[in-house]
Amino acid sequence: MDVRDGLFYTDDHEWLRVEGDTGTVGITAYAAEHLGDIVFVEAPAVGTKVAAAGACGVVESVKAVSDIFAPVSGEVVEVNEALAGAPEIVNSDPYGEGWMMKIRLADPPETGTLKDAAAYRAFVETL
Repeated sequence: MDVRDGLFYTDDHEWLRVEGDTGTVGITAYAAEHLGDIVFVEAPAVGTKVAAAGACGVVESVKAVSDIFAPVSGEVVEVNEALAGAPEIVNSDPYGEGWMMKIRLADPPETGTLKDAAAYRAFVETL
């Protein structure tokens, strides 16, 4: 199972990489694998305010349509435009080029409610 140290994780299988006051968000390799071939990604528009655990986008695969949930509260400051033409990047590189959005954190301590890599790994092993 591909879980990266240094990231925060949600129970809904999103990851968050914090750099300064901004967090990059994507779905985990576990989620990408279980969704199958991803054919469409809809991220919120730049400027959208998101709430922690609130639905803020959609990932569609050949198997299912799943919501993307914001791991933290804040404002979307960038979306990965490359996914519009190549959503399959999420399958091939979920922790790199397959990122979905960047959020300016409204409350940085909110990351304390998320799992670290070890806790997420343990969580996934129970599924």
